Amino acid sequence: MTPSSAAKGVEAALRLIEGRWKLVILFHLFGGHVLRFSDLERAIPGISQKMLIQQLRQMEADGMVRRIVHHQVPPKVEYCLTDWGQSLCPALDSLLKWTARKPAGAS
Repeated sequence: MTPSSAAKGVEAALRLIEGRWKLVILFHLFGGHVLRFSDLERAIPGISQKMLIQQLRQMEADGMVRRIVHHQVPPKVEYCLTDWGQSLCPALDSLLKWTARKPAGAS
């Protein structure tokens, strides 16, 4: 891999998780959690219903989130991570550990 191709790859990866809410949604779903839409809405204060729907749809289209529709009355929709979405957990965990090692006094 060249520096240029590596930079393009990282840029593409960051595009998948960019946005204010995607990482928050991911962290709520990591570990095999299956959550109803309303559970996610309650778990993420400050997110509008419209934004949550938009972020979940983008993540579903990108293959990170799976939408499970239970055909019942009232309708029940749940979300979970795909295997590929779950595989992002160690990378984000490493990023958190890296951030925690930030030198004192660095801005």
